[in-house]
Amino acid sequence: MLSHHLTPAPTPSAPTLVLGPSLGTTLALWEPQLPALAAHFNILRWDLPGHGSSPAWAPPPPRSTLETLATLLLRLLDELRTDTFSYAGISLGGAVGTWLAAHRPERVDALALLCTSAHFGPPGPWLERAATVRTKGIGEVADSAPDRWFTPAFNVPEHLVPEHLVADHHRVDPESYAVCCEILAGLDLRPELARITAPTLVIAGRDDVATPPSHARELADGIRDAQLLELPRAGHLANVERPNDVTEALLGHLTSTRTSPPLRRTGEAVRRAVLGNAHVDRAATRTTPFTARFQDFITRYAWGEIWGDGTLDRRTRSVITLTALVAGGHKDELALHVRGALRNGLSPDEIGEVLLQCAVYCSVPAANSAFAVAERAIAEYAADADQKDT
Repeated sequence: MLSHHLTPAPTPSAPTLVLGPSLGTTLALWEPQLPALAAHFNILRWDLPGHGSSPAWAPPPPRSTLETLATLLLRLLDELRTDTFSYAGISLGGAVGTWLAAHRPERVDALALLCTSAHFGPPGPWLERAATVRTKGIGEVADSAPDRWFTPAFNVPEHLVPEHLVADHHRVDPESYAVCCEILAGLDLRPELARITAPTLVIAGRDDVATPPSHARELADGIRDAQLLELPRAGHLANVERPNDVTEALLGHLTSTRTSPPLRRTGEAVRRAVLGNAHVDRAATRTTPFTARFQDFITRYAWGEIWGDGTLDRRTRSVITLTALVAGGHKDELALHVRGALRNGLSPDEIGEVLLQCAVYCSVPAANSAFAVAERAIAEYAADADQKDT
């Protein structure tokens, strides 16, 4: 389990904002932004394994990946009954947010990626750092962290937290830190960026040596309609070095996206309920920059606004959809919606009755083809159900 801290907003109905950490840091990383963000959101901060109060990975899961981290966070959110949320993350914490927005788009309302990357360079340096902390401990890496985190010209005001961050870094569990380095070594989210539909802001520090601005531009180019902000005189922990600029940018982005209707979230949930998780996951995997807008369109419009409306129940909508697909001769879509009709509570006999009526109004040849498609789809659905029961 990941340690966390929840800072409630003044209003109980406020949405949740999840704040993700950078490698080697703890909850204290977000203290410069906390008062302003907590005025609008319930703030959930979390620690990486072996960081802060999070228990160490001992032993770590075999072949740990970014999905391993994201799954830990999702379990925490599920336990807190947080279905949807906005997300802002720095470095490794930003990569976790990128994975969530690509793989669980129905849960992420808005996304802010700070000083992070879709791929953190070649694996060699990360594997070397993992080996260093395993053999020598965390001290050497922690001592050199300020050189990676801040620009040489950064003057540390007393009210900020860099000293605390360095002290926290010295207390990180070496093995957990090493596993996180290995996760970064094997990370490549570039093929998945086109799947992200949440409104996204990418923030880069112009002087960031860990994730240079070119990494931020790659994120912004790969995520549809993403905004990019490059901050001068800012290193890897830009939210600490340029706190006011980062806070203003986050508030502007995250509060503006809250006003948009939640059709995407509703559509994703209805689409999964009718068509099944496997189909929706396959569609998401096949999404490309060319098809991303279409996928977003059908999720919001067809599934969110039409199927998500309560005027007609889903059984009735399945009957209408089957009839329209028979009339149009769309056999692949028909098979998909036959299975959806079964999920919506229609029996095979009722589906057969719908197709029989289509023979009257759409033509006998159209119904003949439809019966063949439907029979296969019903048999496949029954076989899948039997397999789950065994």
